[in-house]
Amino acid sequence: MEQLVESVKRAVRIIRELTGASPRLGVTELAERVGISKSAMHGLLRTLESDGLVVQERESGKYRLGPALVTFGNAYLDTHELRTRALTWSNLLATRADEAVWVGVLVQDEVLVIHHVCRPGSVVQPLETGATLPWSTTALGKAIAAFSSQEQRKRLLDRPPAVLTGHSVTELTELSKQLDQVREVGYALDSQEATLGDAGIAAPIFDRTGAVVGAIGVVGPVERLLEEGCRQGLSIATRETARSLSRELGAHRFGTRITPC
Repeated sequence: MEQLVESVKRAVRIIRELTGASPRLGVTELAERVGISKSAMHGLLRTLESDGLVVQERESGKYRLGPALVTFGNAYLDTHELRTRALTWSNLLATRADEAVWVGVLVQDEVLVIHHVCRPGSVVQPLETGATLPWSTTALGKAIAAFSSQEQRKRLLDRPPAVLTGHSVTELTELSKQLDQVREVGYALDSQEATLGDAGIAAPIFDRTGAVVGAIGVVGPVERLLEEGCRQGLSIATRETARSLSRELGAHRFGTRITPC
């Protein structure tokens, strides 16, 4: 039994390694990273390849993620209750705000975008569904972290914040202060912290137990979203949409002291 569990852990580690900064790795590289022999790695890779979880490139001989993972990913999104419930509300928010809308959930230390509505009437935009970003660099992540349990918040703040741009928050004290402010006003902001030129406004979503389960927010150019005249209207629209979605999930409360914008 222990051997089976260890094999599963190693298989997961292989997939994680191929998901990282080096999406194509050879047998030797993978064996060194996982900490097993090349022969053992060969056996694991053959098993994963037979199920379409990894594929080997003919020219280089290196391995990369396989097509079966797309099926698994789509199945996860299609059966996610928050995403299902958010479809209508995110479309309404996109229309009301005239901006793109993201719905995200926290997965370890990152925000996973589970739904993306493009800006109405805009040019073709790349869909970000399935994308992950460090929680501290996005309004979605801050909205979730601010209303998480004390244990969860402490865990998130125990690690140095990720730095994606020169605008990313690098001081834990400043980040903690921002989370306190999010609890006060009921929504979070990010300004070019994940991508230069982009900003976000997001509000938390709660379930029937009162726990925060995700966030919904608008994303777009910083000069459009955070311009003083637009920010107030967008933050109100985002917060109201998050409350409506929370009610649909059975929530009866929406966090602590929420004051007017």
